[in-house]
Amino acid sequence: MSKVPNYFHFVFGLKKQTSPFHLMHYLCLKSCIAVNRPDTVYFYYDHEPYGYYWELIKPFLTLERINIETLNSDISYKDETLCKYKYAHIADFVRLEKLVERGGVYADIDTIFVRPMPQHFFGKEFILGREPDIVNERGEIKTSLCNAWISSSKGSDFGRLWLSKMPEHFNGSWSNHSTVLPAELGVDFPELIHIEPQSSFYDFIWSKEGIADLFERNVNVGKNVYSIHLWAHLWWDRSRKDFSRFHQGRLNHAYVNRASTTYAALAKPFLPEKKFQLLPERFLALKEMAKRLTRIS
Repeated sequence: MSKVPNYFHFVFGLKKQTSPFHLMHYLCLKSCIAVNRPDTVYFYYDHEPYGYYWELIKPFLTLERINIETLNSDISYKDETLCKYKYAHIADFVRLEKLVERGGVYADIDTIFVRPMPQHFFGKEFILGREPDIVNERGEIKTSLCNAWISSSKGSDFGRLWLSKMPEHFNGSWSNHSTVLPAELGVDFPELIHIEPQSSFYDFIWSKEGIADLFERNVNVGKNVYSIHLWAHLWWDRSRKDFSRFHQGRLNHAYVNRASTTYAALAKPFLPEKKFQLLPERFLALKEMAKRLTRIS
C-alpha cells in the first residue's frame, strides 16, 4: 500500500537572486521529472528565479511563494555573524513542514537523479539516507542522516517529532538540528523510520576525492544509486579552492555535453533539446532588448 504520494519538493530562492538560474539547477529538476515522473513538483521560493534555464523548466513546476519574513521558524543566533546563513537554515524547517503537510520526497536542488525510486519506498512512512559520520564543534564523532533527500508520508510521526525538536537543537551549525538530531531520533524511535545505506543518495561524499570523482573523473555509478547529492556549497564559488578547482562557471552546456566525467555522463541526457538550445547569453540579451523596446513604445 502506498503511503507516500509521488510528489517532489524543492526549496530555492530564499534570498534575493542576483544571477540567472543555473544549468545545474535546471538539470536537477529536469532529471527528477524524467526519472521519477512525479505527479507534482512543488517549488517553494521567496525570490523567484530568472533567466534562460528558469523559463524552460518553470512550466513543469507548481510554484508556491514563501515570505520568509513572516515565518515563525524559531531560529535565533548566539553568534550574529551567522545571520547571513538564515535563509539556508530556514530551508531546513520549510522542507520538513511541507513534507509533513503534503507528503512526498524532498531533495536539495544540487542533486542529479539517476534511477526511479523503488516501489517499496512508497510504502515506508519516513526515509533518510546515511552519510559519513561527522565531527561536531566539540570534536565528537556523530552519526549523521543527511536531510538533502527525505521521503515522508503526509503527517508522518517521525517528521512531526523531528520538526518539534529542531528549535531546541538549533545552534547555528549546519548539522546539529538537521543531520545529527534525526540520527539520534532514529536510535530512539527505530519503528518510525527506514534508513537507506549511504550508496542510495550519497555515494560520492563531501571530500576532495568525492568531488573529483564527480566532476573531474569518470567513475562507474553503482546499481543501487538512486540520486547523487553534489555538495555544491563546497565548490560553487570561483574563489573557493580548498575542495576543488571546479566551480559553477565551468559547469555549462559545453561541459555537460562533451566532458568525460561522472556528472556529465549522468546529466547529458537531460540537456535541453536542440530546438531550445539558444545560448543563455543571447536569450538574456534579447529579453533585455524587448524590455527597452516596450519602455520606448
